Amino acid sequence: MKKPVKKTWVLASALTLGMAVLTPLQAGATSVETTNNVNVTVQIEQKIKGTVKYFDVDGINIKGTDGKNYFIGLHKFSDKQIEQLKLMEGQEISVEGSIVEDYSDFFTFEVFKKSLPKEVTKEELVQLEKLFHDMKKAEKAENYEEMERIYQAMDKITRPYELANWQPEPFEEFINEAMFTEKNIVIKAQDKEQLKTLYTEWIKFVKEDKSEAAQEKIDKIYSILEPYHQALYPPLTFEQYMVDMNVELTKEELAELKTIYEEAQKAEKDKNEELSMKLWDQFYEILNSHFKYEHISFEEYMADIEFEISQSDYTKLKQHYEKAVTLEKDGEEEKAGEQWEAFYKILDPYYEANRDILISASKLIVNGQDLLPEQTK
Repeated sequence: MKKPVKKTWVLASALTLGMAVLTPLQAGATSVETTNNVNVTVQIEQKIKGTVKYFDVDGINIKGTDGKNYFIGLHKFSDKQIEQLKLMEGQEISVEGSIVEDYSDFFTFEVFKKSLPKEVTKEELVQLEKLFHDMKKAEKAENYEEMERIYQAMDKITRPYELANWQPEPFEEFINEAMFTEKNIVIKAQDKEQLKTLYTEWIKFVKEDKSEAAQEKIDKIYSILEPYHQALYPPLTFEQYMVDMNVELTKEELAELKTIYEEAQKAEKDKNEELSMKLWDQFYEILNSHFKYEHISFEEYMADIEFEISQSDYTKLKQHYEKAVTLEKDGEEEKAGEQWEAFYKILDPYYEANRDILISASKLIVNGQDLLPEQTK
């Protein structure tokens, strides 16, 4: 059982008489201090040693030799470097990097720069960096209107380069993305000719950054392709849809469900979204009334927890869990909610104490080999 967490480390800084003091508020890995100018900047780098628990393109989960859990963000490294990492569960690894408070803090401007077109000028980079930090502030304040305004300003700088570099796929590749050829679905010659013309016009408008005109062309393309998509992915009959449903229904309920199902399919075909949603709600209201949710046992529920819980708390958790399950079965939702609240009031502090420490990696040491992020402009 895993629970997403946000804040792990906080660095408190005090500038007194020209001296910078950074204090980690949670004990952890070994700190290495580097100074650019003793009166201005102090950077704390953490040294982590441990074994790999899990690994993907975003980062590495590590069990440190200090017994703590770490998530190592690989955002500073290139996709190519990450692809070449050959890690396995249980493998030893060493990491150097800085602590971040939140997963969003992994996405720094240096990381953002890696995705920018190489033609962006130094002056534009300065503008983009300011906008990027403004975007971070707006995001933290949940000011979505400001975020949209800043996004538009950033897009205005980068889009001309992106459009200039854009290489659309050939028409034949575009048209067969849905696997028409593989399924022996032949597009009529007249339709294909019209589609090719529309596709060429769509590319032209995209390159000219005429989004409304481009959207109009792509809408027409999909309108022509719709019957072919229907042939490629024909809707299931009611009988086909229900074949794997392990539920007992009366003849009257089956007949009612079939009527609603077919009416919902027709509404979808007629693009009547409001009616379609209403009918599907009716369909599942009838169907869901026959499904009974069976709670797993308390022991199964707790099996994936990786941290130790005191015997006293474990006993209390089991009592709250089993009372909540019983109350839910009896339809006592409000009382069950009180038990769940008491359950998580005990369990949540354990998650808080055992959450991953977030490290933005600046160096990896794997099999004795040092790996540093590739330099960007």
